Amino acid sequence: MLVISNTVQLPDAEIELSAIRAQGAGGQNVNKVSSAVHLRFDIRASSLPDFYKERLLALSDQRISGDGVVVIKAQQYRTQEQNREDALERLAELIRSVAKVQKKRKPTRPTLGSKTRRLEGKSKRGAIKAGRGKVDY
Repeated sequence: MLVISNTVQLPDAEIELSAIRAQGAGGQNVNKVSSAVHLRFDIRASSLPDFYKERLLALSDQRISGDGVVVIKAQQYRTQEQNREDALERLAELIRSVAKVQKKRKPTRPTLGSKTRRLEGKSKRGAIKAGRGKVDY
């Protein structure tokens, strides 16, 4: 059971974990031991609330395929258990990230003081440039 929040939990049956061989350098061990973990999670077929499903499917994340399947590959650690925990934590973090609702931005306007300072600066700069003109004797 993967706990996302107090009210949202995912049963282990909905998360498909498979052990694969890790990529990259690692000596003889990397060729023999399947220590990396490949996690697959189908968003549409899951028991997540509709709010989470809609937000996850709308997310433009490279880990989410066009079919709505989250694919996470964990191979950072040397042991399969640590990589398994890492993959599950990354999935939980992805789901938690869509639960946060951003506050709507309230548009603000520049203050009167900032407007006057800006205009004074512009006129001062214009006077400096006007003084660079050709001198008429």
